[in-house]
Amino acid sequence: MKMSKLAMVMATTMLMSCADAQNAKEEAKLRKALAEHLGDVKIDSIKKTPYADLYEIRVGGDIRYTDKTGSYLIVGHVFDLKSSQDLTQARIDDINKINFDELPKELALKTVKGNGKRVMAIFEDPNCGYCKRFRATTLASIDNVTVYTYMYNILSPDSVTKSQNIWCSADRNKAWDDWMLGGKLAPAAPNGCNSPNEKVLALGQKMNINGTPAIFFADGSRLAGAVDQRTLEAKFATIK
Repeated sequence: MKMSKLAMVMATTMLMSCADAQNAKEEAKLRKALAEHLGDVKIDSIKKTPYADLYEIRVGGDIRYTDKTGSYLIVGHVFDLKSSQDLTQARIDDINKINFDELPKELALKTVKGNGKRVMAIFEDPNCGYCKRFRATTLASIDNVTVYTYMYNILSPDSVTKSQNIWCSADRNKAWDDWMLGGKLAPAAPNGCNSPNEKVLALGQKMNINGTPAIFFADGSRLAGAVDQRTLEAKFATIK
């Protein structure tokens, strides 16, 4: 019996090794074919999907598809019509998850409402109209949250100046709210005051943040855009 189990384990291992070798061969073939058409586009990974004989191409935080010969590129989302699940979005959400505990909280503005048990991180540009709307409506309506706000300057050079002035204010949170909610500019930063603007920009780029607001949760998942209170509360309800 022991020999039989050992033989099964060895056979399974050999099959897995053969499968891995075959997958590596197929990936190399596809990479070569796609490189002829896509040029310098950096492909992070290629893997066979369990549906429609498609291969998934991961480019940064995005998903594309190709056929087994690399002759076609499919841009769009694949849906399972039986379950109505957006299979592409599920994969995008998965590959874009972060380790929330590893976020450098010292680069963020921190506010606590109520008991602060629910945590979230928001990347916002001071010139982002959607960010201002989100803060004035959704964020103002929820309670029992700890919010880490990262000033992510991607819209204009002026965003950098505004963020630096806010960071160098005596009360950063008040200065941020004064601007985002009331349109009141923070005073000019004093000489010698340094802000974490460049570090936050590098962090956001590493996390594939292309727009604001971008909202992250304790489970590493994210939401994009100025979501309403119902959507935000529903998201919190899914986090264990």
